[in-house]
Amino acid sequence: MEVSAAMVRDLREQTGAGIMDCKKALAEAKGGFEAAVTYLREKGLAAAQKRASKVTSEGIVGYYIHSGGRIGVLVEVNCETDFVAKTEDFQSLVRDIAMHIAAAGPQYVKKEEVPQDVIEKEKAIYKTQALESGKPEKVIDKMVEGKIEKFLKEICLLEQAFVKNPDITINELLTTVIAKIGENISIRRFARFKVGEGMEKKTLDFAKEVAAAM
Repeated sequence: MEVSAAMVRDLREQTGAGIMDCKKALAEAKGGFEAAVTYLREKGLAAAQKRASKVTSEGIVGYYIHSGGRIGVLVEVNCETDFVAKTEDFQSLVRDIAMHIAAAGPQYVKKEEVPQDVIEKEKAIYKTQALESGKPEKVIDKMVEGKIEKFLKEICLLEQAFVKNPDITINELLTTVIAKIGENISIRRFARFKVGEGMEKKTLDFAKEVAAAM
């Protein structure tokens, strides 16, 4: 199948890959669009792995304000050079990540950051649920592990499905941009603020203390 300029343009717009890379991907995939996207992701992953050891000491702090000022996010995203930090591709990525955090509400950047006591607490809950449902003992551990994996994907930023394109995770989004700009990128930290979050419990606790003192 002949690879047309329009096919190359569409693939480039979706993946951000270079023109020649898009041509090669479409040729390898015999014109199949989804197969070409998969090919580029696989190549992008290889590129990201090559750069994974590169130090990311530059970058920017991005922000996103949502819902009339009721939710706000600050996020630090790092790259290798100040030059890349100033590019539109990088700054657009940071904006998208901040927006995603506002919408999805992750608690940690990656799985390795989740405290072991949090994981153990969840395991205990899932095991109790499985036992009470009458599941056989031999399948309970596998069920618990599966639920823990799902739990980590829900609370860890890199594991979450990107809100603007649920077909990829935030980690895969980073991989795509790394392949495009040729520098390592890492998300160092973030903070998410929601107006009134946590205040209701404190107010009720204070009211109880006042009532007890009377």
